[in-house]
Amino acid sequence: MAANNIESFALWLSERCEFLRNLENEAERELQINKDTDKYRALMNQKALFLQALPEEAEKHAANLSGEAADFALERLEQFAANASVALRLNSVFYMSALLYPDDHKKGDPNNLDRLAASLRAMTD
Repeated sequence: MAANNIESFALWLSERCEFLRNLENEAERELQINKDTDKYRALMNQKALFLQALPEEAEKHAANLSGEAADFALERLEQFAANASVALRLNSVFYMSALLYPDDHKKGDPNNLDRLAASLRAMTD
């Protein structure tokens, strides 16, 4: 049952990743194709707000996880939320766009939220 709970939570995280990827793709289109920096900034702001709220949303989904898995996941989500809060406080669109991406990230590589989901799945192996 524990493995199913972790897989369920990892799937929930993956759905959040997909939402963020779609948001980032829309933002990139607005910036590159439409040259709409205001829309790009608004979408990056939405990304940061989404990440900021993620730990609270995750708590109910993590209720059935083992203590170790829940602690690990919620701690990482809190870090992502803290970074998002800083980006919002600074009103830095660059910082917002870089949220979830390590310094050495290459296009197409998983972001840190994807990696968190994969780490949780590895706990079931």
